[in-house]
Amino acid sequence: MKDRAGKLENTLNQTLRALSRIGAEERKDLLVQETGTVRFVGQGVVRVEGLPNVRSEELLRFATGQQGVAFDLERRHTGVILLERGEGIDTGTEVRRTGRVLDAPVGEALLGRAINPLGKVLDGQGPLFTGERRAVEQPAPPIVQRSPVTVPLQTGLKAIDALIPIGRGQRQLILGDRQTGKTAIALDTIINQKGRDVICIYCSIGQRNAAVARFIHDLREYGATEHTIVVVAGGEDPPGLQYIAPYAATSMAEYFMEKGRDVLVVYDDLTRHARVYRELSLLLRRPPGREAFPGDIFYIHSRLLERATNLLPEYGGGSLTALPIIETEAQNVSAYIPTNIISITDGQIYLSPDLFQKGVLPAVDIGRSVSRVGGRTQLPAYQDIAGNLRLSYSQFVELESFARFGTRLDPETRKTLNRGYRVREALKQAQYHPLPVPEQVAVLLAVSQGILDELPLQEIDAAEEIIRGLMGEELLHLGEKIKRGESLTGEEKDELISSLQDALGDKKEEERTASGNS
Repeated sequence: MKDRAGKLENTLNQTLRALSRIGAEERKDLLVQETGTVRFVGQGVVRVEGLPNVRSEELLRFATGQQGVAFDLERRHTGVILLERGEGIDTGTEVRRTGRVLDAPVGEALLGRAINPLGKVLDGQGPLFTGERRAVEQPAPPIVQRSPVTVPLQTGLKAIDALIPIGRGQRQLILGDRQTGKTAIALDTIINQKGRDVICIYCSIGQRNAAVARFIHDLREYGATEHTIVVVAGGEDPPGLQYIAPYAATSMAEYFMEKGRDVLVVYDDLTRHARVYRELSLLLRRPPGREAFPGDIFYIHSRLLERATNLLPEYGGGSLTALPIIETEAQNVSAYIPTNIISITDGQIYLSPDLFQKGVLPAVDIGRSVSRVGGRTQLPAYQDIAGNLRLSYSQFVELESFARFGTRLDPETRKTLNRGYRVREALKQAQYHPLPVPEQVAVLLAVSQGILDELPLQEIDAAEEIIRGLMGEELLHLGEKIKRGESLTGEEKDELISSLQDALGDKKEEERTASGNS
């Protein structure tokens, strides 16, 4: 007996000495030896028995090599969502704990790359080397770490920058029916951040692979890849991967924000994200609520969007601006998911299918769009013209509906309609052509001052080109002052208006001379 006890003691001492020699991470992996067994396999989910100490959102690994996340922790079993296709997983398959929560890669190496939420490379540009990973679920910054939104995020779109401005650190919703240009606005905004020291992250959720490939091609075509990360969870990927995509993208953004950088994240779109969460919840037998969505559907989006903020300098001083996209059906903005997101965000940009069909692009409905924060960040040059412009345009929209009945109109009403048509024409903008701030201000000032009132509608585009050229050549000093965020004095404003009138007058004179010679 003494010999046996001595042998056991020696074995125990050798084991303890071996454990003391290995690193902490290796020791943790050695000690976490809990395994479970699959008892049920569903479409993208499984139920596992035998993991009594598993943690919520812990990463699990199946004997077949796939990964999953502990989602439902119940007394007798654990509900697991799969992050990869479930081929080979069957009842009886062994599942092992990894001891770490679900995380995503972060760092400078991600810029210019297209990856999935787990960090798998999708762009065929070679392996990705990142030295750091962050948990995909992070608490939102507390109020004491947040700073007021004071710096504008320029989209390059006249209709938005002038009338529905966005600030860095704001959450601005983009919503509208299918095929109304929601992604186009996000793409133009990303393109416009080139050279502005803003990192952009585009998170695609449930989109077709062809649509994502076209988006990436457009980024490359217009030189916007160097400051952009594309996170893709396609419609053919498991629902679990689509569910974690926006959280992973936000963790990537927070890495830069905490280092003092400004970041823009586009979630395209959260309607599909909500449907994926509903699918997972129903498969895991969670109680359904309104429209079969689970009761915590509001919480999954609020905890995501609350992570967007502007930090105080002592906590990094960076900002995270969120542009969630929501798809409506038959212009119903009061549906369940749209109203949830509207109540979480700081404003919305509504895209009207009626305007889209009329060729008014971007199809921004000024009357149904609002920014509850960005107005404080707007450059002074915009503030001088935006208020009157929005009011006059709203009056025009109301009068236009009555004018269709063919009633006799007084001169003042005709003047309002005449100005409104030109404002609408001036707010049109081709995709992939975001405009610098001085050029936007000059065009909008010309239309608000009535300089374009005598021009036929079909000549507004040509007049805009003249105005833009003028700001890039003769009036550079005024353009620099506008970009610095300084207000134009009365003399400078008069100089700008006079220059615009002279340039357009010279153009008319040239056209008259040319027509007379012909």
